[in-house]
Formats: sequence, structure tokens, C-alpha cells
Amino acid sequence: MGTPAGFLRCDSVSKSFDGRVAVDAVSFEMGRGEVYGLLGPNGAGKTTTIKMVCGLIEPDGGAITVDGRSSRDLAARSLVGYVPQEVALYPDLTAAENLSFFCRLYGLRGRVADERVREALELTDLADRRDDRVDAFSGGMKRRLNIAAGLLHHPALLVLDEPTVGVDPQSRHAILERVGAFKRAGMAVLYTTHYMEEAERVCDRVGIVDHGKMIAEGTRRELVAQLGEKDTIDLSAVGNLEELAHTLRGVPGVEQAAVADGRIHLLTSDGRSVLPLLIEAAGRLQVEISSVDISEANLEAVFLHLTGTALRE
Repeated sequence: MGTPAGFLRCDSVSKSFDGRVAVDAVSFEMGRGEVYGLLGPNGAGKTTTIKMVCGLIEPDGGAITVDGRSSRDLAARSLVGYVPQEVALYPDLTAAENLSFFCRLYGLRGRVADERVREALELTDLADRRDDRVDAFSGGMKRRLNIAAGLLHHPALLVLDEPTVGVDPQSRHAILERVGAFKRAGMAVLYTTHYMEEAERVCDRVGIVDHGKMIAEGTRRELVAQLGEKDTIDLSAVGNLEELAHTLRGVPGVEQAAVADGRIHLLTSDGRSVLPLLIEAAGRLQVEISSVDISEANLEAVFLHLTGTALRE
């Protein structure tokens, strides 16, 4: 799959805060009708990157264009709908009242505004809750209404910053379904996440970022193909996991071992041959194993291979 025409282009974009580099010469581009994912752990520079795309922060170096216009220009900003991590809603207003307020900020009035509110509520499956106050909404419903606010001015590029953080599985599914619908409608969607499974589900291409750098980019198939025939092992256990991970790095066939979220994540050349050695090492270190999952390589394995750490760290 070739790189789509550059509706959005980021060329060697950099940003520092108080001498700390947050984004380091990041480059990527995406086309209309594409979902492009920025995948990486918290603090990797994803939010800073998209704030520069939206024109909210000026880069220290490099250039960003949206449909050929500088991201600093008002014409470019009008093409972008930004949905931040933080829910930006008024809890004592209804869903419709919140969206009507944002319509006024966009300069939308009268019948046009009413139609945009109706449309945005339908697109986010909230039409039946239009007259309910937001303080009565679940976290997932607030997230969806947050997305609705970013759709009111019919953006050509929708920027979603960690849109499913803190929501229940049903709401997460609903949000991801909506992202797919936006893509089918021809909208470009820039999607940041640290959830590997979300990137695999909704993104056409993924840029993996870590410590402000773009360390890999491509389709899921292209990225996983870099590993060749590899397996991943996820191990749940009780005991000194760091010591066990250190020991496992010396086991033949284990290429990487990292601890995250109370689990050990391993990348191996042959998971089934490594498993007996893993169990033996755990026994010697008095680590009690509760579950072991062996699977084919995925985006999380790519990140582990490139950085030596697990994605969720």
C-alpha cells in the first residue's frame, strides 16, 4: 500500500518545552478517507504533535500543511475538527444546548445550526438523549458528545486524541464503529492511542512514536512483517517479575522481555520451545505463574522489538 496523497503533511516537525524535547523531527502524511494512527505510550509526544497539526501550538522547526495550507493559517484550521482527551462540555446544559453553543463559536446560526446539531447527535448515536443534561451522561456518552462537537463544522480532517480513555467496552466499541463510518464518508481521521488493539482495528496505517521520535511507520501487515516469524508470550504471575524478565532475556530464543501492567511480555523466535524454559526459570525464582498466552506477532510485538519495552509502560 503506497502512501496516500498528502492532504495532511508533517515534515520534520519538532517541539521543545523548557529545554525538554517533546517531538523530535517527526514526519508523516495522510490522505482523505484514511485513518492514520499515532501509536505510542503516554508521554511519547502524540498530543503535542496533534496540537501542532491543529494550529494550537507552533512548531519550533519543520512544517505542517493541511490541504496545501500552513497549519498556522485560519483557512487550514477551519478544515480541522479537534477532539481533545479532556471532555470539554458544560455539565449543566443538555446535549443539544452544548452543541448549539459550539455552533455559535463556529459562526453557525439558525436552521443551519439546528441541522448540524441534529446531524452530529445522530452520527454519535445520541439523538435520543439530546434534551438530557450532560451531568447525567456516562463517561462514554460524554466522550461521544465530545466527538459530536468536533463534527459540527463538517471538518475534512478529524483529530481524535485518545478518544476511548476511561470508557466502558460498549462505549469503546461505539466510538470505534463511528471512526469507521467517518472513514467511509471520506473524512481523514488522525487517531492517537496507546491501545494496540484499537490501532489494529481502525487504522489504515500507523506511525509508532516513542520519546518524541517516529520509530516505525506502515500498515499493520508491513510493520509485523519486519519481525518475520515471531511469537509473543504474555505471562501473568506473582513474584519478582523484573528479576524473572531479566533472567528470561538470557534464555535461548527469547529476543525481548519487558514488564508492564503486572505482566511479562516476551518476543520469541519459537514460543512453544521457550515455554518449558520459562516455567523452569519461574520455578527457580519462586514466581507463581497464573496464565500464559502465546500468539502471533502484533503491533505491540513490533514496539517491544524496536524499543525493548512494552507498549503500555
